[in-house]
Amino acid sequence: MSQIEAAAGIEELAAEAERARLSYGDDALVACDRLVRIYRADGIEVQALQGLDLLINAGELTAMVGASGSGKSTLMNILAGLDSPTAGSVKVAGHDLATMSAADRLRYRRQVVGFVWQQTSRNLMPYLTAIQNVTLPMRFNGVRRSARIARAADLLRALGVWHCADRRPDQMSGGEQQRTAIATALANEPRLLLADEPTGELDSATAMDVFAALQTANSELDATVLVVTHDPAVSSQVRRTIAIADGRTSTETLRQSAAEHAVEYAVLDRAGRLQLPPRMTEPLGMRDRVRLEAEPDHIGVWPDVEGGRQ
Repeated sequence: MSQIEAAAGIEELAAEAERARLSYGDDALVACDRLVRIYRADGIEVQALQGLDLLINAGELTAMVGASGSGKSTLMNILAGLDSPTAGSVKVAGHDLATMSAADRLRYRRQVVGFVWQQTSRNLMPYLTAIQNVTLPMRFNGVRRSARIARAADLLRALGVWHCADRRPDQMSGGEQQRTAIATALANEPRLLLADEPTGELDSATAMDVFAALQTANSELDATVLVVTHDPAVSSQVRRTIAIADGRTSTETLRQSAAEHAVEYAVLDRAGRLQLPPRMTEPLGMRDRVRLEAEPDHIGVWPDVEGGRQ
């Protein structure tokens, strides 16, 4: 092969890689491509996200799990438009969050995404009634008064808290507050609803009522929902559960329905990296490196016995 042919081959490979990069996640509502977020404080650098890849399609109800410090909250803040990535690409409903101006980011938070915090006190204005809280985002968005009230009433009814319409948050239970918070987050018909541990301060029965409201938001109110949770009763009720570890997506658990057996998958990211769950590797003594064998229909992964590392 001549040098000219070799150079042409390299250029074609580079062009193909660029085409793949540009087309990644074109059909997804959420597309994170090798997302990196680094925090620096007092001379210390913390890499909260380490090249995370994630695709979420419109209409999904997805749970996200992971230990404290795994990067879940950082990812949620970036998707909510509250933080910016250090490197990589993140798009939601066609909006490039890495290149937004301050004005674009404000419009994005008002129109494209809704957010529900774990702390009930952060979600609602304490001096407003439920229906006033729900109408407030629409007022900021320029919706006329009659439409605001009609939309708020529909949301409160759909989520089972219409009886709280004239109550302030201190006159509601924790579950009623969170369902009202979901209604408020849905006020401007966002494409994506983010919920960060929305059942974390609730008992199990109330938590399931709040999760039922999230299911209603997804199935009846046309919102794509991503919920961070430590509650296995919640994560077991969704079709797709994504595990975050060390700033990257590590595994996904898929089920066709809540009654069916769940199948766990390791996530092969765009850089070809694979995280194997410790509960599977540790009993086999897998550490440092593993032996790979290519088979016709799969790749075998074995402890490195010959290398003396088992």
